Amino acid sequence: MNARDVMTRPATTLRADASLGEAIELMLGRGISGVPIVDRYGRLVGVLTEGDLLRRVEVGTDDRHRSGWWTFLRGRGVNAGEYVRTHSRRVEDLMTRKAITVTEGTPLEEVVELMERKRIKRLPVVQGDEVVGMVSRADLLRAIGAELSSVARSGDDDAKTLGRLHAELDQQPWFTARDVSISVKDGIVTLEGIVTDERMRAALRVAAENVSGAIKVEDEIVVLEPNTGLVSAGV
Repeated sequence: MNARDVMTRPATTLRADASLGEAIELMLGRGISGVPIVDRYGRLVGVLTEGDLLRRVEVGTDDRHRSGWWTFLRGRGVNAGEYVRTHSRRVEDLMTRKAITVTEGTPLEEVVELMERKRIKRLPVVQGDEVVGMVSRADLLRAIGAELSSVARSGDDDAKTLGRLHAELDQQPWFTARDVSISVKDGIVTLEGIVTDERMRAALRVAAENVSGAIKVEDEIVVLEPNTGLVSAGV
């Protein structure tokens, strides 16, 4: 899946010359943690997020309590820039100018990697300089929910269900067919055999529960821990 498959469109944007009060009202009203900022031609010029508003004089979270030495060492330019960020009421003074973006064709794997690495919740989806949508963590959750609800759970052919399960397991580096038997009858998947790790038994169960056509999973796997000789049976 790509960004276009889950993104929210059209994107909610705000002009760079808007006031901070307008931005806060928009973010609270829409229940969003950030908004793309555009110029008068609609071109993306930055992003304003909750993180940009953490240090503000209105709530006493600005840097006025820092030591005099720290303030001196930072220099006048840095201190002046910090004053603008904590006191200005203009969006263009607070926004992050180098916005991290994706395109409609960006794979969701890359979208998630960016969110994790940059610690951000929302990404503008762009076409050139134009914002055509937004993809957020909430969009990803909705996509996951839609996929979960769309999986067929009954009325399928047992042989096809078993074939899909084997196809899934054959792609997994942790799976070996040795000492494990899998069967499907009337939509009920039965897992039998021996594995050497409790996590492998759990992974087999999860794969079986997720396969299209499975109504129920009977876990009869036995875990034989090689170092201790302890045996744990499935339930």
